Amino acid sequence: MTSAKIHPTAIVDTAARIGSDVEIGPFSIVGPQVAIGENTIVQSHVVIEGEVEIGSGNLIGHGAIIGAPPQDISFSPERKTKVAIGNNNIIREYCTIHRGTAEGSATKIGNNNFLMAGAHIGHNCEIGNNVVIANNCLLAGYVQVDDGAFLGGGSTFHQFMHIGRLVMVQGSSAFGKDLPPFVVAAERNSVFGVNVVGLRRAGFSTKDREEIKAAFKLVYLSGLNISQALQNGATMNFGAPAREFLDFIGNAKKRAICPLKRGAIEERSL
Repeated sequence: MTSAKIHPTAIVDTAARIGSDVEIGPFSIVGPQVAIGENTIVQSHVVIEGEVEIGSGNLIGHGAIIGAPPQDISFSPERKTKVAIGNNNIIREYCTIHRGTAEGSATKIGNNNFLMAGAHIGHNCEIGNNVVIANNCLLAGYVQVDDGAFLGGGSTFHQFMHIGRLVMVQGSSAFGKDLPPFVVAAERNSVFGVNVVGLRRAGFSTKDREEIKAAFKLVYLSGLNISQALQNGATMNFGAPAREFLDFIGNAKKRAICPLKRGAIEERSL
């Protein structure tokens, strides 16, 4: 802790592991089971409690609370659960990230994510890399968000749901079913098309984009049921991204997938 900058009003337990060049701002509290990697900035009035591992190069905004007990009435304080956060994340002011609920479990956040003000990450969520979670999004327990997803402000996500890679969610939406990779989603449990702009920005080739569109049409616009569409898709010579789309749907057993909102799809999204 010799090179850390800790404000005199901050309370940092002597057992906490603080990396080099860490900054901890006024009135923040860091508990004994916390590890903070080098070059991480913890601003004012932050509370980091319980077992929490934070990597390097993160920014944790004013008033954030990380590692608080899960909002689960069956949780027992003696359970050993944790929060694990990677590197180069921006966690803005007043975000809440709760630790896992089952013994030995963790809430996990990867690298290079941007959590905007007031986002809530419930117990046992798993956030991938390069994810943007806009202001006041609410993620219930066990939500999985894959790489590159964008969750619009004020949206809510039911427990145990899965949000696929590069999904684009419109603000003020609500979801209780899984969202397959590469889709645009909005309103309540509705898919509107393929996230073509996101695919281009992510460097997907024309061939991969066209195959994803074909897989999307097979599932949502062919008139086949899901089983039939997946059977047909298995016979097609799709590359990895389109296959990822179909495999996601085949594995979406617990909550099923969000349906297409009929009449809302536009040609430019396909």
